[in-house]
Amino acid sequence: MENWNKQKLNSADIINLSEKYNFTKKFQNNQTLSRIFSSILLRKNITEGKDILYYIEEDLRFQHNPFLIYGMEDAVERILNAQEEKENVLIFGDSDVDGISSTAILYNQLKRMNINVQWRLPCAEDEEECFGLSKKAVEYCYSNDISLIITVDCGISNIEATAFANQLGIDVIITDHHNPQETLPDAIAVINPKHPQSLYPYHLICGAAVSYKLVSALRFAQTDFYNAEICFLNVNENKEENCYEINCAKIKNLVKIRELNEKIYPSKTSIYDLKTISFIQNQIIYVWDAQKTKKILSELFGNGIDFNFIDFSKEAVIIHPSLNSKTIEELSELSLIAKYIPEEKTIINSLVNLYTTYCKKIIEQKHKNHILLEKEDLQLVALASMADIMPMKNENRIFVKNGIKAIKENPCNGLKELLAKLQLDPQTLTSTDLSWTVIPCLNAAGRLKQPDIALNLLLEENPFERQKIAEKVYDLNEERKALVSNSVFKIHDDALKSLEKNQNKICVVSSKEIPAGLTGLIANRLMTDFQVPSIAVSEEDSDEKKFRGSIRIKKGLIATEFLSKFGNDFFSDVGGHDLAAGFSFESSKIDLFYKHIERLSGEITPPDQHEQKKIDAEIPPEYLNPEIFKIIDIFEPYGHENPELFFCSNNLILNDKCLVGKKEPFHLKLTFTCGNCKFPAMYWKHGDDINKFQINSPYNVIFTLNRNYFKGNIIPQMIIQDIEG
Repeated sequence: MENWNKQKLNSADIINLSEKYNFTKKFQNNQTLSRIFSSILLRKNITEGKDILYYIEEDLRFQHNPFLIYGMEDAVERILNAQEEKENVLIFGDSDVDGISSTAILYNQLKRMNINVQWRLPCAEDEEECFGLSKKAVEYCYSNDISLIITVDCGISNIEATAFANQLGIDVIITDHHNPQETLPDAIAVINPKHPQSLYPYHLICGAAVSYKLVSALRFAQTDFYNAEICFLNVNENKEENCYEINCAKIKNLVKIRELNEKIYPSKTSIYDLKTISFIQNQIIYVWDAQKTKKILSELFGNGIDFNFIDFSKEAVIIHPSLNSKTIEELSELSLIAKYIPEEKTIINSLVNLYTTYCKKIIEQKHKNHILLEKEDLQLVALASMADIMPMKNENRIFVKNGIKAIKENPCNGLKELLAKLQLDPQTLTSTDLSWTVIPCLNAAGRLKQPDIALNLLLEENPFERQKIAEKVYDLNEERKALVSNSVFKIHDDALKSLEKNQNKICVVSSKEIPAGLTGLIANRLMTDFQVPSIAVSEEDSDEKKFRGSIRIKKGLIATEFLSKFGNDFFSDVGGHDLAAGFSFESSKIDLFYKHIERLSGEITPPDQHEQKKIDAEIPPEYLNPEIFKIIDIFEPYGHENPELFFCSNNLILNDKCLVGKKEPFHLKLTFTCGNCKFPAMYWKHGDDINKFQINSPYNVIFTLNRNYFKGNIIPQMIIQDIEG
């Protein structure tokens, strides 16, 4: 067990963190569970409220406002104009799960708005379209009287195609999440949380999430609150300085756009000296207690000026009866967001946050279908987030948790039929099932240059047709599996030679045996097998005489930065994320490609083969029972930057042992006595070690926890990682 490490913690830090955020309430006053939870957060270095928030809360109101993304208002206005003018609109997507999900989310919304919309994915016969919007697609739009193109999950690097569209009088809106280059396309709007001018708080969301944000903004535009400028004002006495403080905030589309704070010294400050007057002029002004606020201002400036205030306390009580008779000071103490983010605890911010909640409640009442539509969208956002390996942090946790919950309640069109074909029960579905079974199946169509089949599965309205399409998607995935296995087998020796040549720092293989649509999967397989950054390049013949490739990494490099070191003119197309990227280059440059690899490999730090694995918490044997899954459920969904939890327990008494499995290698099933319960444990591929274990003997065990669903029964179990007696 020397490869495992449990970081020592100060017990006071564990208690303080638990008490600060009242974890005991989350665990129904179970202090031990709350402190185990607190210790896990500390070992993961999750100690700030703004990060803890997304582990404790999963309410959709904690999503970030879509209008914080730069250019969102411009995009919404242009689409609303297309709706009014009955323009023809094209959505140009990408061929992977993120791309088809992005396309489906936006397409469905525009159809609901009665917009004349069609979609287009990268064309199987046209290699030009592999990396986003192409001139050929723009020419198609021109020939078919399409005046607006909206890209989803692509477009951020398509400067020439966008300029070509502008020349032809076609407007372009780009929605993307890939890393932007220094020069951006000249589009009507570039909707990307990574845009240098974006105020969006979290930029590591997938393309489908960006598409969903645009759709959310379009839905908001259907409400009475769209583009309404609202002003909030509060007057507070500051006895220490013998003055009054006026705090104002102005919001538009529920985003704070301006704020003003001033002090009024009685008998010294003239109303004409205040910036507040011009700030609130011609505005709808909300205050918490209109009568009290008017009284204070009248005492300060006399009755000559009439302030037209709306008493927000009277409106807020309609949706929150518990706020009746609460003072403005008490209001800020009740703010849930302020519990996690102290800077939100100001009175004016509490007013703004409460108003945001109020608006969302009113919208839910008036637009009940928005909730159902949001649940459908989030199913696809969840799939895309996992498919594109987005960090399971911040807003992504809300997307995936709510998305999986919605799938369990009622899978959306296409997904329902695919789950049935894969023999997966939605009620027991996990993020692991989606990542290892559903997502690869949907991805297979795009990998084999037939992405339209997967998208049609999500868009088809006829359930019988969806069943037929689900069969096709399933068959394509079986074909994809065989192709990948065959290719990896054929290039295995080349991969080993590459590792040796590059000092086990990077694996690079280019071959005619690598299909162009499978470079990403093969690069990922190489990375998994050899645990180093890996590149797969297809040398398949093409009319353009270009080679196409993909890079996959786990840590230590940023994929797009690594590729940028080849020089500005090396790649014909390039784009991607921190962990994955795609590219193409002229086949005549293959020797130069390898020279660049040889040069850049020297800059790579090889992975530490002796790096210790981290234990997240020790669980006393008496607490190893089904209750512990309350912690597991909070940390779900697991994924990038949120790995599965590793636990240790000492002196577990072995109660039973047996072999399981129908063929070799056999597995070992152990059962331990843990307090008042017997806890089963699986030790995969260790059936040969059965005689090493003695009944009634104590063992120290390192393990993960999961639920085994078998014939309608749910059985909690350990998955042993290491064990010693």
